[in-house]
Amino acid sequence: MNTPSYTKTSYLFDGITSSVVSEEAMRSIRSFIATENLYLSATREIATKFENLNNDLKYSSERNPIHQIQTRVKTPMSIFKKLERRGFELTSESARKNLTDIAGVRVICSYLNDIYLISDMLLSQTDITLVRTSDYIKNPKPNGYRSLHHIVTVPVFLSKSVETVHVEIQIRTIAMDFWATLEHQLSYKLADRETMSIANNIKACAEEIADIDMRMQNLYNIINPPSNP
Repeated sequence: MNTPSYTKTSYLFDGITSSVVSEEAMRSIRSFIATENLYLSATREIATKFENLNNDLKYSSERNPIHQIQTRVKTPMSIFKKLERRGFELTSESARKNLTDIAGVRVICSYLNDIYLISDMLLSQTDITLVRTSDYIKNPKPNGYRSLHHIVTVPVFLSKSVETVHVEIQIRTIAMDFWATLEHQLSYKLADRETMSIANNIKACAEEIADIDMRMQNLYNIINPPSNP
């Protein structure tokens, strides 16, 4: 999970100066680069918290509940399109005010119970503020999608200020991630050609995978029974 020394946006604008574009455009460019860097910093803050929890559990419980951590920041085009769809002003300030999913962190766990273990540990930290939760594991989406979603805020310490930034967190098992990745590819390719039969098959696969998740959790519990207090 290496972060480059430059952002995607700053790379696109390398070499552009006020002699090439207007000063107003330059201010807008600088503002968006600063915003992107802010959200990149927020994903690093959250990812580091998860890494620390995973490392601590390695020594305290002799296991690593987290299989993988992924981070992303929406591209400028994706942000503009979402602002436009919702009728908001197309500025970095508007994006910060109106969008809560610009920064995203996905945590992939080995077992079902690990999702809630890691979630509770993160949310108990004093600098994390929970905005809202969507539990698509207990209440799957109609297409069968399962994952635990949180919108949180985290402070990002900059050179001259502390900014509070929204981050979307998704926590799921390896099996859930496998299904979600392939479902996204299938839905994208099928688009308008998708039939009820295909949709039902995709949902049936999600239910079978959920059953496997539960069976694997039960097997883990048999092999690793909880210790008596």
